[in-house]
Amino acid sequence: MNAIRARVRGALLAAGRGVVVSIASLASITLFVWAALSIVFIPLGIGLVTTPYVLELVRKHANRRRLLAVSWSEVRIPVPYRPFPKDLRTGFTGQVERTTLLLKDPATWRDIRWLLVDMTAGYVVSIVAGALLLYPVEGFVLAAGLWRVFTDDRYWYAFVPVDSQATGLAAAALGVVLFATGVLVSERLLRLHFVIARSVLAPTHEQELTRRIDRLTETRHEAVDTAASELRRIERDLHDGAQARLVAMGMNLGTVEALIEKDPAQAKKLLAMARESSVEALTELRDLVRGIHPPVLAERGLGDAVRALALRMPFESDVQVELSGRADAAIESAAYFAVSETLTNAAKHSGADRVWVDLRHADAMLRISVTDNGRGGAIIGSGSGLSGVERRLGTFDGIMAVSSPAGGPTMVTMEIPCELS
Repeated sequence: MNAIRARVRGALLAAGRGVVVSIASLASITLFVWAALSIVFIPLGIGLVTTPYVLELVRKHANRRRLLAVSWSEVRIPVPYRPFPKDLRTGFTGQVERTTLLLKDPATWRDIRWLLVDMTAGYVVSIVAGALLLYPVEGFVLAAGLWRVFTDDRYWYAFVPVDSQATGLAAAALGVVLFATGVLVSERLLRLHFVIARSVLAPTHEQELTRRIDRLTETRHEAVDTAASELRRIERDLHDGAQARLVAMGMNLGTVEALIEKDPAQAKKLLAMARESSVEALTELRDLVRGIHPPVLAERGLGDAVRALALRMPFESDVQVELSGRADAAIESAAYFAVSETLTNAAKHSGADRVWVDLRHADAMLRISVTDNGRGGAIIGSGSGLSGVERRLGTFDGIMAVSSPAGGPTMVTMEIPCELS
């Protein structure tokens, strides 16, 4: 009985999501018309101004569908857009360059093809997922007495003509059949919608290999730069902190040797100062080590380390962990600091009073989601903490997606391919 209830609840949820996706699919019509007109008007000069903005809207529309696909049906659709160069010019010249780069990107044309598919096949599949569970309600209402309104003018419920109580009951029977069918197939139809989107939006195998090679090359360079920067930070912290205190402690001990017989009181005072310096140096060394690789992470694993991290945050937290083993130390460290940066961002900017963290491993993928109930508006931009998280994950071929509408909530989803030992 519980299994049946769960199946019905899942089907009803899928039906509601199917309606939402079908409404979103209607927006594809508008975006396709805008994109087509904007590209056609490029020779007239108007399209040079409008095309970057229109194609940016198309990309946001496609990315929202990617986020829904992985959140609702666990269908992962790659984001294969080529990045813009950092030295892109501004003004009209910059618009021309942006237009050229966008039109040269194969992902742009896949997006436009997807708009066509989404407004046709995608819409039909998603609306059927919802209709199979919503349309039966009309049959039940007709059987309950609404058929009396149509005694003078026959009403068709699907292929059943309704003009009496008997035909009303026949409509209700058909509704039961449709509802049962919806319970069986609505979740599959919703997943089919996202699979259709993936078949159009995802790059070919060769394009995916090329993209991954480019991405890995870029992230390896970033990893080298990050490692060099981290090494300089460690050297600076050691030089300005623990090393300076140890040098001062050594000088104090040397003075103590000279004063131990002549001025014991002064020697005791210097020994106390040396002891304080040793305690402060030890504290700074521990903080430095914790910043490199937290001991709790090395000793107890990623799940307990994230729980300990969440407890130090200034809001309530709910951490769910489903890990059957441990990943490589480097991947655990990257995941830990990615969660740490995300929680720190939430504490600084979101105004949230509760955060949910979910860690699980499935299909050779470590999946992490951090959700807060703050004000929203988080973006992945140059110089932001989330950009650093994205670069850190990219070193391991990981990805990150952010959903943060104005007013919240904010959901940061991270995935890192790995195996657990």
